[in-house]
Amino acid sequence: MSKKRYRCTICAYVYDPAAGDPDGGIAPGTAFEDIPESWVCPECGATKADFEAMDD
Repeated sequence: MSKKRYRCTICAYVYDPAAGDPDGGIAPGTAFEDIPESWVCPECGATKADFEAMDD
């Protein structure tokens, strides 16, 4: 599993694969790469394409 976190370039929300997005139907432990393309940022509604990998 990829442990890389991704940041929304619109609102700066950080997707952490360890936490997932349970409210959005994404289970903890889900790598960003495995999230469906239809998923949107839970904070601002931006698309998955609006996220960038973070340098941890």
